[in-house]
Amino acid sequence: MPDLNVVRLITRKRDGGELAADDIEALVAAYTAGDVPDYQMAAFLMAAFLRGLSDDETVALTRAMLHSGTVLDLSDVPGVKVDKHSTGGVGDKVSLILAPMVAACQVPVPMISGRGLGHTGGTLDKLEAIPGFDVGLSIERYREVLGEVGAVLIGQTGEIAPADKLLYALRDVTGTVESIPLIAASILSKKLAEGIDALVLDVKAGRGAFMKDQTRARQLAETLVRVGRGFGTPTVALLTQMDVPLGRAIGNGPETAEAVRILKEETPAGGPCDDVIEVTLALAGEMLHLGGASETPEAGRGLAAAALRDGWSFGVLQEIVEAQGGDVDALDDPDSLMGEPVATVTADESGFVTDIDPLALGYAAVDLGAGRAKKEDDVDPKAGFVLHKKPGEPVEAGETIAQIYASDPDRADTEAVRAAFTIGAAPPAPRPLLLDRFDGTGWGGGTGEEHEGTG
Repeated sequence: MPDLNVVRLITRKRDGGELAADDIEALVAAYTAGDVPDYQMAAFLMAAFLRGLSDDETVALTRAMLHSGTVLDLSDVPGVKVDKHSTGGVGDKVSLILAPMVAACQVPVPMISGRGLGHTGGTLDKLEAIPGFDVGLSIERYREVLGEVGAVLIGQTGEIAPADKLLYALRDVTGTVESIPLIAASILSKKLAEGIDALVLDVKAGRGAFMKDQTRARQLAETLVRVGRGFGTPTVALLTQMDVPLGRAIGNGPETAEAVRILKEETPAGGPCDDVIEVTLALAGEMLHLGGASETPEAGRGLAAAALRDGWSFGVLQEIVEAQGGDVDALDDPDSLMGEPVATVTADESGFVTDIDPLALGYAAVDLGAGRAKKEDDVDPKAGFVLHKKPGEPVEAGETIAQIYASDPDRADTEAVRAAFTIGAAPPAPRPLLLDRFDGTGWGGGTGEEHEGTG
């Protein structure tokens, strides 16, 4: 590309200037084609990290990454197609419940998800805990399953936003991962390529989240919503708390088993998971509203609750599993997905659980084999924890507070799990789980409700 002067673009951004959309799109296209070397793109990413990108620049970068590969057209599938994206946390198995729940209410859900990396889990790894479940469907089969079942969950294919894969790998080794505009472009280029008509975002804030600071999480939510709407895609973000693990299960098999039991209206191992249900219903309400199934998010939440209560959501999960090659019979005995516990963690003292450190448990899960330290690492689908106590619940000395599951018992570290729990003389003050809502016009709609056990 003789007209592309990469050094000029780097220096302009380095000095705080704003780049034209055509320049950004040409740069990404040339890099994806192999005409721009890694060292120049790394310099551009660092300049963008330090100087920031305007909304117009972020839209241009997103568009360039989006059109670096196939942009699916699902217009032949009836209905308003709506997806959800979570910025990730510990114990976040919401997608496994949410997709069939929303599809049960006649809003199609085309979901392209990712794998876990570091202390946060990935939807694909959880789905693969179901024997035979195929997350690598072709685009043709992806389209067929969506039309037949109303929901489909697969991984990113080589055709979807290949520039994102290249740029993320470079950001990972150049210290530029945390840039909000770069995060937004990465997320939205993949999501918009799915063929969706609307998007709901679960932006998590707290110790167990990627964005630990709530101010930064709000900035990310605002950028995602503005850029998504800049593409003409209705986009809403919920800000949710991730200061303690979500639910009681951590790890792929344990979380999948928990999600299945919630869909079957059964109590998961360890006890009730009101926090998981609360977040799922809130997101479902937003998706059903954007999908035209309800006049308001609150009404959509009511529809979703009915779909859960009446068993329709679990029925759709069975259809998804069957359509994607999974063992539907495994859903009859969800605890088989996580095997038998290999160790029990007990409390050292009596009192109340006042805190559980999600980051500590996330890294303990990686050490156990449930997560990845590097992208190429394999995971043990049965590895993880089930928490028998959550913040606010009473506990006696010697009582079980968690159980450890793993294929290799020698990797179980009871002390690391016990150290994640804090026990005090009095229960903690409940914290709100749903923090706020942003729809592009301003913040508002955070319930401020207090939920026992959510930390």
